[in-house]
Amino acid sequence: MRLNWLDRGDAVDSRVRRAPAGLKLGLAVALVAGVAAGPWSGWLFHGGVAAMLAAAAWASRLPAVFLLRRLLLLEPLVLGVALLAWFQPDGGRIALGMVIRSTLCLFAMVLFANTTPFSELLRVLHAIRVPGLLVTTVALLHRYLYVLLEEAERMRRARACRTFQPRRSGWSTPAAVVGALFARSTERAERIYAAMCARGWK
Repeated sequence: MRLNWLDRGDAVDSRVRRAPAGLKLGLAVALVAGVAAGPWSGWLFHGGVAAMLAAAAWASRLPAVFLLRRLLLLEPLVLGVALLAWFQPDGGRIALGMVIRSTLCLFAMVLFANTTPFSELLRVLHAIRVPGLLVTTVALLHRYLYVLLEEAERMRRARACRTFQPRRSGWSTPAAVVGALFARSTERAERIYAAMCARGWK
């Protein structure tokens, strides 16, 4: 199974990627804070932020389609929150402002995440005194996301080998696959946790 889409940015070398992870994290957080605290009707301000992000994306050498796909995966959350604001007084202006500001913030985080190696991000989190348990949880989540996807690919391949004629099965087959994957993942997580405890992990 090809899992390089998770860390596709690792294969692209650029000045943005070689920049210190702490500097990039600080700039990303400052940009998000500035956009959140900025004026709602500051279209010139938002346009300037968008131009800076576009320049950073160009300097990162990451494909525009790749970044847009990552952004579109998160955009439904933004649209859902904006839809709730639509029903307030002057909701159209508020919803549009929320979409613009949230999209800029999300794009900054997507750009940061795809131009920073995960190991460097963990070192920065340690350096700024993020609780060790939280850092360990994030590291394990990243590591075992690949394990989960590999398990899903094995199940898909096994099902394809046993299915001689493609057919439409509606929601029943995907639901069964998700249920079996959840059960296998839970069992595997229990085994991993028991093995870690046996080795002194707390």
